Amino acid sequence: MQENNHRHFIIHKPYGFLSQFKTNQALGKKKLLGELHDFPEGTMSIGRLDATSEGLLLLTTNGKVSAHITGRKVEKEYYVQVDGLITNEAIEQLKKGVEISIEGEKYITNPGKASIIANPNFPARIKKVRDDRHGPTCWVSIIINEGKFRQVRKMTAAVGFPTLRLVRIRVGSILLNDMNAGDVKEVDSLIAG
Repeated sequence: MQENNHRHFIIHKPYGFLSQFKTNQALGKKKLLGELHDFPEGTMSIGRLDATSEGLLLLTTNGKVSAHITGRKVEKEYYVQVDGLITNEAIEQLKKGVEISIEGEKYITNPGKASIIANPNFPARIKKVRDDRHGPTCWVSIIINEGKFRQVRKMTAAVGFPTLRLVRIRVGSILLNDMNAGDVKEVDSLIAG
């Protein structure tokens, strides 16, 4: 894919930031991506992470690259801290696809991958998740190839284990690795090959 004269970035979106550069008055004084780096004119986020989600976010000035990555051929992986100790039955439901609501319409998510994982020990979030007095939590890896609005949160809620913390750790072959919240890295390309 031709990428001449375009610029591409990998960022670790911190908690509390919107995945956009401009805001309207209704959103008030929300934190925007432009506060993290001096991005060139025309930079767009590829997909989004809501304000309460963290992790890997890709940015580009090339709309074709954005369309390719948001397409269904590219996997997105999330580490999700859920309320309670998730059951094997719930994991199987997440793998097969669950019914969620998108803009008031019923939607069945595509089959994906899900598994219980050890605590990834991410650095503490600015806003504390909660403490053990409120019951146990566990971590799950969820891999999907779509990205509907708040999809992962809706999926875990649909199987009875609401999301407490959500961190995207991979998009295709690009990994969050050891980037810290707020880090920005410019790269030559976002598409392998």
